[in-house]
Amino acid sequence: MGRQTDRLHDRLAIAPNNVAVYARALHALTEGGVPFLVGGAWGMAELAGVWRHTKDLDLFVRPEQVEHVLGTLAEAGFRTEVLSPVWLGKAWYDDLFIDIIFSSGNGIATVDDRWFHYALPGTVLEVPVHFCPAEETIWSKAWIMERERFDGADVAHLLRATGPRMDWHRLLERFAEHWRVLYGHLVLFGYIYPSERRRIPAWVMLELTQRLQRELGAEPPLDRHCLGPLLSNQQYKPDLERWGYTVPDEASEGTPRGTHASRRGR
Repeated sequence: MGRQTDRLHDRLAIAPNNVAVYARALHALTEGGVPFLVGGAWGMAELAGVWRHTKDLDLFVRPEQVEHVLGTLAEAGFRTEVLSPVWLGKAWYDDLFIDIIFSSGNGIATVDDRWFHYALPGTVLEVPVHFCPAEETIWSKAWIMERERFDGADVAHLLRATGPRMDWHRLLERFAEHWRVLYGHLVLFGYIYPSERRRIPAWVMLELTQRLQRELGAEPPLDRHCLGPLLSNQQYKPDLERWGYTVPDEASEGTPRGTHASRRGR
């Protein structure tokens, strides 16, 4: 893994100037003893072998570490800002930026100790780092279904690459009452990769199918709830503004609506 990981910036077509900026950030955080994980395009390359050009670096941190991370980067010459109190900070160096991510846009897939416990060691720009685990990466990416960005292909590629060694019990626990979101991605995976369906254990599909069968046999909820905004902040506005639906408070743990900051330009 190490030799391949050392050349991530080559395969991701990172410009030399970008490399210098990202290395500055990684060295500053490492030398400052600030815990972080590498994800995004860099993580997809490492976990799933998906190589794509990227113009940023995604670092995942615990929510309580955000100010420490941003402060450390500010001391290293970056301009920093919290763009969303729910999930996103940024650090700029001239026109380059680094995303500091501490949850998903809906506030559900929050970075906690287990992200770090199961993180995968590697190297980026000759700096020893840890990558986000596949399970938590799927949990985070499964929610991204905006009109301009859908991470379903990333989820499918992660399942193809890591399915046989996935901690499925942990993944199911992560999604908890939102298991239908995971189920949807798993059903799509079987459609996308007919020859790879066994990468998802049969017991997982049976467990989720049984949950669906139990729901089908029960009376539907009376409350006019719409959970669409947990998947896309923009596309379900008519449901909330015109058609009388509401997002149940317990679905997002008090996450304020309208906090999905744009990440265009990646």
